[in-house]
Amino acid sequence: MGQASRQWIARARIAAAFIGFLLVWEVAVHAFAMPEYILPAPSRIFADGVQRWRSLGEAALFTVQPMVLGFVLAVVLGVAIALGIAFSDTARQTAYPLLVFLQIVPKIAVAPLFIIWFGFGLMPKVLLVFLLSFFPVVVSALQAFRSLEAEVAELLRSSGATRWRAFRMVQLPAALPVLFGGFKVAAALAATAAVVAEFVASDRGLGYLLLEYNGNLDTPMSFAAIFVLTALGLSLYGLVELAERLAVPWHVSRRRAEGEVAGL
Repeated sequence: MGQASRQWIARARIAAAFIGFLLVWEVAVHAFAMPEYILPAPSRIFADGVQRWRSLGEAALFTVQPMVLGFVLAVVLGVAIALGIAFSDTARQTAYPLLVFLQIVPKIAVAPLFIIWFGFGLMPKVLLVFLLSFFPVVVSALQAFRSLEAEVAELLRSSGATRWRAFRMVQLPAALPVLFGGFKVAAALAATAAVVAEFVASDRGLGYLLLEYNGNLDTPMSFAAIFVLTALGLSLYGLVELAERLAVPWHVSRRRAEGEVAGL
């Protein structure tokens, strides 16, 4: 059996487990006669979601904007700041404690201030997504850029390699696996941050719909909105995973994962 076939079998098992979970959920709701406003059956969630797919789709398009923009901003600025901290002792001693302090500040408490400063448009939502996604990127990037072994660094210096050449040829490729680990954590947080921002102040988006559905005790549509939001988060995570496969196919973690699939 080829590797591609084994990968398809592994994916089929994941799909079967998910379908089995939904079947158990469906049977349990009917067996225990659960009220719909407490826990609807998956079939009812799917039916209501299909019936009102247009409103869900429009809300998803609105929510995905701050989610993607805030994530991209966190990646770009997070890596840039981590580079400055990693290669400067002064920056590391002064900037890193400040970053830790800013991370500890509750982001939800700051969100109303963003509305006062920037209004009810796209900007405060992008900033909240950025703040929640930023710290994992900075931490992983800082760890990645400072993880070069001393023996390798000494070899590069003795060979006469310039700092930029050493970074481009050795340090950056070695840092990519850890970098992408932080990117994936940030991608997982981006969807949550986007919907939380819409909870605070928005008249559109999946967060706004969730508040509306909950207020009307429309539990099936609340679950439908949650599933759509989960799909958005998985899509962003999947894109980062795809970028990692393309950028670091050589890394041992990737080979080990493929080996585990091949051993199925």
